[in-house]
Amino acid sequence: MCYAVSNTKTQKEIEEISKTRWQSKEPYKPYFHLSAFSYPNLHVQTIEKQMYSENATWGFITESALSDINSFRKKYHTFNARAEDLWDSKIYAEAVSTQRCLIWADGFFEPHRINKQSIPYYCYVPDTSKSNSRQLFAFAGLYSKLENEALTCTIITTKANDFFAEIHNVKKRMPLVLSSQLYQDWLDSNANMHQIKDLLNNGFTEEAFRAHPVSSSIYNKNINTNIPAVLNEVDKGTLF
Repeated sequence: MCYAVSNTKTQKEIEEISKTRWQSKEPYKPYFHLSAFSYPNLHVQTIEKQMYSENATWGFITESALSDINSFRKKYHTFNARAEDLWDSKIYAEAVSTQRCLIWADGFFEPHRINKQSIPYYCYVPDTSKSNSRQLFAFAGLYSKLENEALTCTIITTKANDFFAEIHNVKKRMPLVLSSQLYQDWLDSNANMHQIKDLLNNGFTEEAFRAHPVSSSIYNKNINTNIPAVLNEVDKGTLF
């Protein structure tokens, strides 16, 4: 699962790394903690407009759900899409072939269970060229376009590798963070099913992730957690 992310980079930094230009009407604002359950905007680059990046509401909405989005959201949590099930899914089967996207971020949060207590861990790739900084990366994602041209999206998840199996130690899942060398392959409109499945199975980045525990306040809906301090390590013992 991946239900909370950060993207603390500036718009200029994202544009330089992604080689895109910001297109959405609303200005991009860096964020330190966004929960999927608030249906926030994420920063995406779509197969359709590869030269641009724009906002997409987190939580995939199908065309058939437009008449009653609230009911659809109550029935389905579409913040994540399981890589293993995409072609068998009535929600994602079409999108995986034609509506793939990159979702830009510099960190995400995963739960670690100890004695029935869920401890949030912040996961990121250190940027060794800068002090106290993190690398920008891209999740493999899917998107849908609504009638008003607004976008919605979902982050693809897969079976956890050894590192993330130790962190997300109950369900043992992880978001599919793509290797930067495969970004264009993921956005290739001519990619066939075999090529896409190969990216889903073998496309995870080789960059070395780090993780540390952060405040459980991120589970409290009544607290503003979109602040720099939310990324600070707390004294619960660093896993890695």
